[in-house]
Amino acid sequence: MRADRLVSLVLLLRQRGRLSAATLAGELEVSTRTVLRDIEALSAAGVPVYAERGRQGGFALLPGFQTELTGLNHDEALALLVAGSRRGAQAFGLGSALASAMLKVVDALPEGHRDTAAGAVERLLIDPETDLLSRRSVADEVPEPIVAEVRRAVLAGHKLRIHYAAAGRTANWRTVDPIGLVTVREQGYLLARRSGADRTYRLSRILAAEELAEPAERPDEVDLDRAWQERSERFRTGGDQVTVLVLLNAARREDLVGTALAVRSEETDPDGRLRLEVTFQDPRHAEWALWQLAASAEALAPQWLRDALHHRAAAIAARYATRP
Repeated sequence: MRADRLVSLVLLLRQRGRLSAATLAGELEVSTRTVLRDIEALSAAGVPVYAERGRQGGFALLPGFQTELTGLNHDEALALLVAGSRRGAQAFGLGSALASAMLKVVDALPEGHRDTAAGAVERLLIDPETDLLSRRSVADEVPEPIVAEVRRAVLAGHKLRIHYAAAGRTANWRTVDPIGLVTVREQGYLLARRSGADRTYRLSRILAAEELAEPAERPDEVDLDRAWQERSERFRTGGDQVTVLVLLNAARREDLVGTALAVRSEETDPDGRLRLEVTFQDPRHAEWALWQLAASAEALAPQWLRDALHHRAAAIAARYATRP
């Protein structure tokens, strides 16, 4: 909305001083022409913004200009800024709104705390994009109009019609009663009910969405954390899951456990290796996970998994048996 953009423009000028039209356009994700129109609107409304010509020119506010925002103490603002550094808002299509809100939080601080709070946030990193092994977390890409429509239906308590493409199936339309939105490792999910049964939909697989006027059939209150745990448990105990007995180098335990659904039993052999009974989502998942561990792991059972890994290893050995 334009009103929010005008406030953000003023806050940018207050916090960073003189900025060019191009810089403002980049920060606000609009064109430079829109920025110039907004500057004119602010001037007409009595905001003391002025232009400086020349190579180092730009737009600035007269010194001492204040906006009317409610103040926060240092720790309250720091808590909000740290929470805002998490990337979960992107999964719900709230990234631009979050950036605008963070500007207002910083501006609302008493002047003496403003720089120290902003500096403190630079020293706190939440959910980095890569871990210590340089494995990159991949965020779901969900078009803004789709996630906005889903979000509106969830918050308004209305039924939602979605065009959904489940894994390996043809997309089709379905009407659901939305309960809430959850983000896990940069992946967004819609928790809903359909024909009275619990359903979980991955936001990136929703191809289109339409909020309906009809009220959703759902409880007035919900414990999303508990609902997510219950659905996760059902997911781990259903489908084509397989249980595998593995002999593992203890140093690679976290690598295996991090990919498995559950560890059913664990003991240490006399030679220091771990003997684990581990559950995977399906046979393909089990084969992939054990193959990643190379010689650090040995699948003891079932036999079909040993055969699959043997065939993979034989194919690789044959490939490199002769010089190219």
